[in-house]
Amino acid sequence: MTYAWRVDDVARDEVGVSNPIVYENKYEFCGYSLRISRFINANLGFSAYVWEAGIALCQYFQNEKISFTGKKVIELGSGTGIVGILATLLGGDVTITDKPNILKQIENNVSINVPAACQHRVKVRALTWGEDQTKFSTVYDFVLGSDIVYSSVSYPALIETLRYLARQGATIYLATEIRRSNDSALFHEKLLPRYFNCQVVESLETKSIIVCKLSKLATTPED
Repeated sequence: MTYAWRVDDVARDEVGVSNPIVYENKYEFCGYSLRISRFINANLGFSAYVWEAGIALCQYFQNEKISFTGKKVIELGSGTGIVGILATLLGGDVTITDKPNILKQIENNVSINVPAACQHRVKVRALTWGEDQTKFSTVYDFVLGSDIVYSSVSYPALIETLRYLARQGATIYLATEIRRSNDSALFHEKLLPRYFNCQVVESLETKSIIVCKLSKLATTPED
């Protein structure tokens, strides 16, 4: 179900547009009810949507009864924050990342969905692939991403970032909608296997979405 409204004066200042419109979608995963707000006219581009790949990754966590309790988790290109928020509710110590102009939307959704008693376990930070990943720890147990394989121009920077964050053995979960227009199949079939062991753990053929589980190779072409 989707709701829409215009936000108050405080939120206008935070979002940075004079008359922002917020859409809210409701989801149920792992026994949690999530209310995900989207800032529609705040120049967030694709980040103002909850993409099907994100829903698929959340559903995978539910189906597999995955727990992140006691684990350090980082999400890339979070957009609305839905995946990182669910990982927090499932016990993780989570860092949710995206470009700087997306963070207010994520912070809003964290404040709505993560109880006060759990908010010490979630951080929202800016991360631009290929530029500032070295400002982050490499001691993560999991790296998460949904529909972040969307532009071939960004693939080298994304690979560089994934390799850095997983260098100490993190498990990576990527959910991707395979599209002909962006060479996402090439990314999964040719680029990722150069650096990672890749396993497709879920495939939604009707929506061309795959969920992949990755771990770093012992040796890579650069070694």
